[in-house]
Amino acid sequence: MKKVGLIVNPVAGMGGKVGLKGTDGPEIVEKARAMGARPEAADKAALALQFLSEIRDELEIITCPGEMGEDTARRCGFEPKLISGVNEPTTAEDTEKAAKEMAGLGVDLLLFVGGDGTARNIYNALGDESTMPAIGVPAGVKIHSAVYATNPRSAGQLAAQFLKEAGLPVRRSEVMDIDEEAFREGCLSARLYGYLQVPCSGELMQHLKVGGAETEESALDAIAESVLEKMEDDVVYIIGPGSTIKPIMDKLGLDNSLLGVDVIENGKLLAGDVNEKQLLDLIEGKKAKIIVTVIGGQGYIFGRGNQQISADVIRKVGKENITVVATREKIFSLEYERLLVDTGDDEINKMLSGFMRIVTGYNEELLYRVTC
Repeated sequence: MKKVGLIVNPVAGMGGKVGLKGTDGPEIVEKARAMGARPEAADKAALALQFLSEIRDELEIITCPGEMGEDTARRCGFEPKLISGVNEPTTAEDTEKAAKEMAGLGVDLLLFVGGDGTARNIYNALGDESTMPAIGVPAGVKIHSAVYATNPRSAGQLAAQFLKEAGLPVRRSEVMDIDEEAFREGCLSARLYGYLQVPCSGELMQHLKVGGAETEESALDAIAESVLEKMEDDVVYIIGPGSTIKPIMDKLGLDNSLLGVDVIENGKLLAGDVNEKQLLDLIEGKKAKIIVTVIGGQGYIFGRGNQQISADVIRKVGKENITVVATREKIFSLEYERLLVDTGDDEINKMLSGFMRIVTGYNEELLYRVTC
């Protein structure tokens, strides 16, 4: 029997759709709930666990009571062994305690569900000397770390592959986190905290987010000019986060939240730093378009840092009304020649899959494959 540790951060990602840019701290969690946010981490954990069902009889799932893992494991047909001493509501300290206990029990693989804060908690518990392989199931708002799979299903596929195939290599992968409070004020400062041992398997793992590569002012200016020339009257434009998009707002003379989502129409700002509900209200009954950029180093266009532009928003807007912008430098620096989406909705992920045009300059475009 192989031992699999499972730790679920039940509040991971709750701040995304409501525009809170994370859920670090009980006050932010309560604010997210008050704004109508609902937990999604358990569903993402279940998507990963379904890939272990075919080898269920060969596994012992070790997890935490209740919403930190037990509920999801039982929902997926497992009879887990439970560790003790977890509080309700759960805290970062509970995650660290659980990771330490699982390491002491000699688990063969640790699956943890959350975002960068959760990865940081796992690292705090295990340290640089740990040899226990771990795979992150992405469920958070900000996921800069390279310890996460590209999506929950990829995490499950990689876990099954690792547990079934002896000798699958592991590598030291970066654990990154940012200051959420500064992030909400428009300042992005990511820091390397350490490394976790992660199984290697081609395109199933995401890469470290690369920031600060967009320094070519002329390229960004050309992208902005090209986008502005094609803007239509009486159309609501949803403007995603990122420094690549900022010149568009600058040329219009509009305030830009940079790390949030803004909405404009006829050259005027309708609303800044909006959440999912506000977006749905603003586009109701109107023609709408979305402008987003690519996360450098990873290739995501939806599902990382812009969860306000949810599957429901994308469904209303339509794939044909999405514009992706990025410099050639950013695109060519991606390790694999594809873009990624992880909206949490299979139907929308499939709708977005295929080929999509990327505006890379003035009347210049690249055609790139999108996968989920």
